[in-house]
Amino acid sequence: MTDPAGRNRLSEEESPYLRQHADNPVHWQPWDEEALSAARERDVPIFLSIGYSACHWCHVMADESFADDEVADALNEDFVPVKVDREERPDLDSVYQTICQLVTGRGGWPLSVWLTPEGKPFYVGTYFPRESRQGMPGFLDLLENVAHSWTEDREEIENRAEQWTRALTDQLEETPEQPGEAPGGEILGTAAQAALRSADREHGGFGQGGPKFPQPRRIEVLLRAYQRTGREEALAVAVAALDAMADGGLYDHVGGGFHRYATDRAWTVPHFEKMLYDNAELPRAYLAGYQVTGDPRYALVAQETFTFVGRELTHPDGGFYSTLDAQSEVPESRAEAHPRAGEEGAFYVWTPEEVREVLDGRDADLFCDRYGVAAGGNFEGGTTVLTVSESVPELAAAYDLDESYVRKRLMDARAALFEAREERPRPNRDEKVLAGWNGLMISSLAAGARALDPDHADAAADALGFVREHLWDGAERRLRRRFMNGEVKGDGYLEDYAFLARGAFDLYQATGEVDHLAFALDLCRAAVEEFWDEDAGTLYFTPESGERLVTRPQEPYDQSTPSSLGVAVDLLFDLAHFAPDAGFEAIGDRVLRTHGDRIRASPLEHVSLALAASERARGSLELTIAADEIPAEWREALARRYLPGAIVARRPPTDDALSPWLDALDLAEAPPIWAGREAEDGDPTVYACEAFTCSPPQTDIGAALDWAEGN
Repeated sequence: MTDPAGRNRLSEEESPYLRQHADNPVHWQPWDEEALSAARERDVPIFLSIGYSACHWCHVMADESFADDEVADALNEDFVPVKVDREERPDLDSVYQTICQLVTGRGGWPLSVWLTPEGKPFYVGTYFPRESRQGMPGFLDLLENVAHSWTEDREEIENRAEQWTRALTDQLEETPEQPGEAPGGEILGTAAQAALRSADREHGGFGQGGPKFPQPRRIEVLLRAYQRTGREEALAVAVAALDAMADGGLYDHVGGGFHRYATDRAWTVPHFEKMLYDNAELPRAYLAGYQVTGDPRYALVAQETFTFVGRELTHPDGGFYSTLDAQSEVPESRAEAHPRAGEEGAFYVWTPEEVREVLDGRDADLFCDRYGVAAGGNFEGGTTVLTVSESVPELAAAYDLDESYVRKRLMDARAALFEAREERPRPNRDEKVLAGWNGLMISSLAAGARALDPDHADAAADALGFVREHLWDGAERRLRRRFMNGEVKGDGYLEDYAFLARGAFDLYQATGEVDHLAFALDLCRAAVEEFWDEDAGTLYFTPESGERLVTRPQEPYDQSTPSSLGVAVDLLFDLAHFAPDAGFEAIGDRVLRTHGDRIRASPLEHVSLALAASERARGSLELTIAADEIPAEWREALARRYLPGAIVARRPPTDDALSPWLDALDLAEAPPIWAGREAEDGDPTVYACEAFTCSPPQTDIGAALDWAEGN
């Protein structure tokens, strides 16, 4: 029989990351039963390499090692090499990233793990250079040493693999034998205090060094704490973080949208990949900042990010793509000085000469002064990552111009440079459509529809329809993970169900379309069936019907995306208002009791769970609106108010008109949040309830919101 591991099989895969390695001399395998069986039959270790298409150091390791014939020979002879796209298999990434962090104290990508044929890890790291340097072992030497140990010290390796696997189970799968108490309303203040302690008071954001990652959930904690307590320090730190990210190189000042993270403490130089999840989560933070402070610049950042996503990360039929690479070919203007085929950031950086090729004298001077474009630059090869270096008032004073005129000239300059930049070689795009990440973007656009422009709901609805069509099996009530070039692959994980259901529910709140609410409930019920374990008192990350790994992970922590467990719990409480007999509240309460001690011990690591616990203890603000359409002045009032955790429960004005909605939701009677709440005298009417207390029905939205704020 032909050995499936005797050739590189990645050309048969749709993942752009896997296909990037299809021409390597390494006999790469996808993670599947054929590859695992080959390792067992040959009795050799698995070398597992996990990354993603926009990962800069993944490309470096591929160029240095995986394209090298000598390295390939060593891998092919002594191992079964397996390549995994972390965006397609977050379960594998969660398991083996956790052991990397436990053993080495750090993690990241590329993730390099050596496994027994049964999948148990025994050696782990991230990037390895081909040859030893700067204290890092050389990859080729490492392969030789591991292969030698496998044959000569097999018992020691297997003992280590057993120990590490037990550690993984303890860390990821096990829950306390006896659940404790759920955190109370004080957890918000505890989390806010932890966020304040971690704040960088000099440069903004969190942490005292580089790299600097966006932390939108910490900003949300601080804004909620400010709203509840009026503590000015919380607002000041949140605003400083928003300003630092919007002013620095993390933000694309020409095209909109955010890069992945900054490499330095001052937010100057980013890693240039653009991820869908960052460009979903960050606009929500800026919209919240806009509602709290009234600063129109925050609304502009959110709007420009939505525009970027619509332009560069949107499938023609409505779904959202995953990533843009950091690397691209250098423009012709820099090709002689930069002969390499591709460089990180090449698409985004500028020299003074490139600016002056597009803009006339004073406009070029204004732009260069505004964004710090100068000879020598702040990045490689004398190029400049654009950052806000001078304020508009400072420029107006320096050039003796009106501020409004300076703003107009800078806006026109950005537009002109954007058009010029469009002629440059573009970064590659990973066109996977992932159910969960699309859910995050749908939620963000729904927030944009409520706070900025109702038309954002159209893009959200298109994406939701795309995912429902391609990834949801209504008959089987199951969600798939990924769509790519017509191919559907992978079981959905908890993040797919929770994020997408959250997006559908948020879109219902923005539009009043009951079909979105019905889909959210369908997803939530299916998630309970697949992920809820009553004995353990938790929702696992992997489905009960899915592949069995060496351990079954949970995801209580917030990382680059929110904790799927935290999002799921918060959603269970919200949807319980519409399906009171589904048992959602009991599940959410049990999860908070199961994880209560760890939430209290480290609320910032579990910030989504902490926020869910805070809202549960306080009681959400409910705004039941009985109307065919929300009046424009009501929309404006709602857009201006910061209402974190609020449920906007749209319903028709009469009970007769509500009846088809109940049929759509398969409900025998109206849930309490709708029951008896008709429009008064045919006028749009709002019923406000908060902290388990309700106001009289109001036909003035402002009066209802004032009551809620004073309650």
